[in-house]
Amino acid sequence: MMPDIQAGPPLGSRYRLLKELGRGGFGHTYLAEDNHRFNELCVLKEFVPQVEGAAALQKAQQLFEREAGVLYQLQHPQIPRFRELLRVQTATKGRLFLVQDYVEGPTYLELLNTRRGYGGCFTEMEVKQLFYHLLPVLDYIHSVGVIHRDISPDNIILRNVDELPVLIDFGGVKKLVANVNYQLSHTLPGADSNPVLTRLGKVGYAPEEQLSAGEATPASDFYALAATALVLLSGQDPYELYDRRNQAWNWRPQVSLSPRFGDVLDRMLAARPSDRFQSATEVMQALGFSPPIVGPPPEESTSGKGVIPTTAATVAVSPAAPVAPSSFTPPPPRPSPPAPLTYDPAAPDLSEVSQYPVTPINGARSPSGAGFLQAIFGLIVLIGAVGLVWWVSGQWQPGSLGDRTEETTDGSTVSAEEQARKQTLRERRENLGISREYFVPLIDQIFYSRYPDLQGKTLTDSPEDAELRFRWDTIAAEMLDIMEQNLSTPARQNLGNYGVGDREQWQTRVNALYVSSRALNDLTDAKFLHLFPDQATADFINQPIGQIWHGIAEDQVRAMENDERLSELTFESGAYRTQTEGRLDPGQGMVYVLSLSEGQLMRVNLQAPGESTQFSLYVPRPDDATPFLLADSAETTWSGRLTQTGYYEIAVVSIAAQPIAYNLTVAVDNVVSDPEPEELAEPEEKEVPNP
Repeated sequence: MMPDIQAGPPLGSRYRLLKELGRGGFGHTYLAEDNHRFNELCVLKEFVPQVEGAAALQKAQQLFEREAGVLYQLQHPQIPRFRELLRVQTATKGRLFLVQDYVEGPTYLELLNTRRGYGGCFTEMEVKQLFYHLLPVLDYIHSVGVIHRDISPDNIILRNVDELPVLIDFGGVKKLVANVNYQLSHTLPGADSNPVLTRLGKVGYAPEEQLSAGEATPASDFYALAATALVLLSGQDPYELYDRRNQAWNWRPQVSLSPRFGDVLDRMLAARPSDRFQSATEVMQALGFSPPIVGPPPEESTSGKGVIPTTAATVAVSPAAPVAPSSFTPPPPRPSPPAPLTYDPAAPDLSEVSQYPVTPINGARSPSGAGFLQAIFGLIVLIGAVGLVWWVSGQWQPGSLGDRTEETTDGSTVSAEEQARKQTLRERRENLGISREYFVPLIDQIFYSRYPDLQGKTLTDSPEDAELRFRWDTIAAEMLDIMEQNLSTPARQNLGNYGVGDREQWQTRVNALYVSSRALNDLTDAKFLHLFPDQATADFINQPIGQIWHGIAEDQVRAMENDERLSELTFESGAYRTQTEGRLDPGQGMVYVLSLSEGQLMRVNLQAPGESTQFSLYVPRPDDATPFLLADSAETTWSGRLTQTGYYEIAVVSIAAQPIAYNLTVAVDNVVSDPEPEELAEPEEKEVPNP
């Protein structure tokens, strides 16, 4: 901070400087308090032209004021407002500041870095939601002739007050300074008549025509937005996703997306600007978005006590709290059970009403107090004594609370675009064989868990709820993608019908393969928690989302029976060592069984990238003294003398974000092959534990 400013009175008798945020092509950037607005935080950008002499400085300021006019025309709730041009005369010189709003919240780069810390990144649904809220902002600025020029994760803030993305650090501001300096070079005596034009944009995000020739169009912003999306989805930097030798993006091996969204990103990243989308409206239409409702800017805190940013060159970069892998914000306090959503995308005319009393994934599983008595009474009325006994047992099943009812509506307030979107969702669900009775409460449950502030909210077909209906549909589309890509057709068709009987049947089937339910659970948990990492500590087995766990388990049993996820390790004649290798996708696992005898010495070693696997070693007959040798362990080596005869199990699952290769080695002091049948005791089984 410059000493003469730091020691002086508030600038313009109004702005008290708190911290210098950084310096760049514009000049100096400060965080300040506005004494005329309850000490509200704001940002001051000081224009420091590279000129000498009073006449040159005056000329620079005149040009700056003229060029800055366009910035004050930008009036959008997701763009920091440019408040005023502030002239300040200090003891040594005159200064010129551009004053704009301060936006409190983490940048998307900070959010991504938080997730990188535990191997996570953004989901497709989250990035689609970012597009849904940001594309209208781009549509607005492009309509007034402004190109952002510098879209990247560190120039988008997730505003704390309403969790909407805000575009900051406009390249247009930098272009303003570049234009002033360029004009000065042609008007001031002795100035360089052939100055080098300032190129705007970040390498990796800005397209080639912008970096090399300074050409910026709406298509340039779409290119940068798509590059931003891939970075958020993959957790990798642009140079890791772009093949410079072939001058093409090679992101598909790193990111799995729905075909539609992937095709849209490819078009946004086309090398030639003419091959990209030419307007934000085109992008929104390609994604099936309806325009969100844009309200007035939110009221920021006027206390002036927000966290002071510490990163330079951004408007607001307050440190973010840790973010759960599948949510923008940390989990809220445990909420009470919400009212059902009166919204169903399965019906094109919005006439059907969901009446499932949905419980949030992270919420309480049973009502209490007056609500408990009311629930008991309602259950008795709806399903009778048999249903009441079933409910007390704690078992979740779709349809157990009575049939769905209908509302009469002509759908006149719902756009044709939304009707088509809902029709597409219904057709996808039906084609995948997923029942409506299961699907609606599943999406209701996830909706409330991601938007806990909407507890008790009932969605209607009114225009005011259009954005919430879009959020519901976005979750529905995401879940259809997950179920299409990760569940077999039989598993999808059984969703909503799985229960204890299925788990007992699977136990019998894997026992016939000399595999325990513990190993089956290892593989099922790995895939389920890769898809839903927020469920790691949740009691989900009897909730709607737990049906997906069951579907994964059924597919794992079938894969073991087909020798896809199961292999028996054997020793060649006279050999005391066996080795195998494999490759695991994220969330994938493999089980190995081998017949060994009591008294043998065994050494097991797993070689895999650091902290990328969980390793389990199970005994033939677990008991209280020896339930296992290793379980979900980060250890990769075990050695010791065996105390039982029978089939031992080795389970290896991947917890990495990328595919991994591994090598497994087992050595014994002697090999006993083909033990007698009575020695091949099956693993002692217990009730399948809660995953």
